[in-house]
Amino acid sequence: MTELSDRESELVSAHEQERPARQLGGALRLGVWTAGGLLSAYSLVVVFRPIEALEHRMTFLAVALPLVFLCYRSGMSSLVRRLFRRTNEPAQDGQDGRGGQAAQTGQAGPPEGGQADPLDGVARAVAPPEGTRRTEWPSVADWLLAAAALAVLVYPLADIDAFRERGSGAALTDLDVVAGLVLTVLLLEAVRRTVGWALTIICLVFLIYAYFGAYLPIDWTIGHRGFDLGQIVSQLYTGTEGFFGVPMQVAASYIVLFTIYGAVLDFSGASRFFIDLSFAAFRRSRAAPGRTVTMAGFLLGTVSGSGVATTVSLGSVAWPVLRRAGYPKEPAGGILAAGGIGAILSPPTLGAAAFIIAEYLRVSYLEVLLYATIPTILYYLGIFLAIEIDSRRFGTHAVQVDAPKAGRLLLRFGYHFSSLILIIVLMALDRSAFQAVVIATAIAFALSFLDPERRMGPRRVAHALAKGTLEVLPVTAVCAAAGIIVGVITQTGLGLNLSAIIVDLAAGSLILTTLLSAIAVMLLGLAVPVTASFIIAAVIIGPALTALGASQAEAYMFVFYYAVLSEVSPPTALSAVAAAAITGGNAYRTMMMTWRYTLPAFLVPFAFVLTPNGQALLGQGPIGTVLLMTVVSAVAVAALALATGGLSGWPERLLAAVAAVLLLFLEPVPIVAGLAVLAVASAVHLVRSRRRDPV
Repeated sequence: MTELSDRESELVSAHEQERPARQLGGALRLGVWTAGGLLSAYSLVVVFRPIEALEHRMTFLAVALPLVFLCYRSGMSSLVRRLFRRTNEPAQDGQDGRGGQAAQTGQAGPPEGGQADPLDGVARAVAPPEGTRRTEWPSVADWLLAAAALAVLVYPLADIDAFRERGSGAALTDLDVVAGLVLTVLLLEAVRRTVGWALTIICLVFLIYAYFGAYLPIDWTIGHRGFDLGQIVSQLYTGTEGFFGVPMQVAASYIVLFTIYGAVLDFSGASRFFIDLSFAAFRRSRAAPGRTVTMAGFLLGTVSGSGVATTVSLGSVAWPVLRRAGYPKEPAGGILAAGGIGAILSPPTLGAAAFIIAEYLRVSYLEVLLYATIPTILYYLGIFLAIEIDSRRFGTHAVQVDAPKAGRLLLRFGYHFSSLILIIVLMALDRSAFQAVVIATAIAFALSFLDPERRMGPRRVAHALAKGTLEVLPVTAVCAAAGIIVGVITQTGLGLNLSAIIVDLAAGSLILTTLLSAIAVMLLGLAVPVTASFIIAAVIIGPALTALGASQAEAYMFVFYYAVLSEVSPPTALSAVAAAAITGGNAYRTMMMTWRYTLPAFLVPFAFVLTPNGQALLGQGPIGTVLLMTVVSAVAVAALALATGGLSGWPERLLAAVAAVLLLFLEPVPIVAGLAVLAVASAVHLVRSRRRDPV
């Protein structure tokens, strides 16, 4: 991402699910920076000189986990201070009980645990000291935890073959069990520090279930024979079914490599170019400001994998333009949040969960990108139509922006697109996603020398490498801890049991199962980050959908979209709340406007699962069917836009909504019926308009 101001960084810290990092200083900052850079370099080398899976994942975590304890504060001391202050210093008039005035000013307060910090993530921990920022140092406890993490991960690496054999033969030594238990505790603490208590508690519940499952009533579906500590440690610690499973593989390969690539793009000036190009592309019409923000969000998604960070960095530039164009605060916030969340819905660099889909389905990442292409088109079509409608409703107007012409920008800086295109081309030529992104990173590095102000000298290269590792620390902790959940589900058979319960609750109905699944994934996403909610839902809800006839690709993509959409779903809607903090609008009304702009993304995934032709929206099937279903879905999205704001009266809005639902069934009879209902809605609108405004 582009560098954020202190105010913008505070917003990211307050509204992102990941906790802010320490501002390190001196030799420690240099040491962390060096360790991060070396781990990134190791990740790049392993692409072309691969090593055994367990050894690679364990090595990656052996560096990443100690860095978590050094870079992320525990939050305990600040919590104690806050409690002490609340007890001994009652809140005064105009105060919020924390010695601050956030409630009055409307500024973002600190996140849970009192860990507010003017940082936009751990990458800022290695930035040079700036202004009056307070340098922080890890406590003795932090150093001890980091040392323990290093020890329990280096210990098996000393003789990885013997360690693996002891695990597969259920012949763990007492030291193996102790090391595994220590690592479990350390991962729970790392997750608590980086993303909060919710995922930590969920992991604890699964561990308790694995150990005490034998004590559940014998007639309970989820009961099992129970496992002792040695068996649990063997499952989680000694193979690739637990801590070092698919989620950890994704963090140690896909995610870190794409983060390095994004950092190189950012340092080479791509973020600035994408924003300038967006403003230059839409100059003339009254809907141009809204379309510009949406396009900029899409392009920035190639650099950032965070909806909140994209919303904030985009908002700092775009909100003044939207305000000058005449947008009210809440609709402007809705556009910002919808554009921001597009960063993790859109190819070519989807969110982390998309990489996990590729691993679970055992398909190339290019195929996952193809799955997401048509839904992405429909998503942005819905936003553009809603913006066009709102530009008329709010009476917005074109804004003159001081930006070079689009053609001139493309001629001078269009090379920033070349590495993005190269990723797709290389994967189409059967290069792995790993090799494709590394080669694209090298090309982006080489092309940076075309811009003297942004050329990637040694310092910038070092910062990009360090950023690649340091920004992936939270998701690494999440992926390793998610291995607890996946490992327990595999060991106990819980996934199939819960899937059977979901199907039974829905009485075997695919429609009801899909509806319950959508609600469950969104509720889960309110508590844990997107990656974790996807992993949990994929292993529990995915089998329920496939048991009723959905393909694995349809089921996983359905879960993926609803996991991502939790960031714009009330009552939390992190991206929408961050946008409201920028515009000064009402948070709830901003959430509802965001929901309206993103409505197609909530409904289109149902078509994946519920209709035989739904696979066409994932690019599967004959090309003619794919094109026809895309056109029909586009008409359905247009009908949704009319239903949510394009028509003035409730009768025609209701008819348009019914038409959209019918069209999304993607079958001949419902399509014809949907088109007929849409025609009736249009006719009713015309008649009512003429009666209201006679010529």
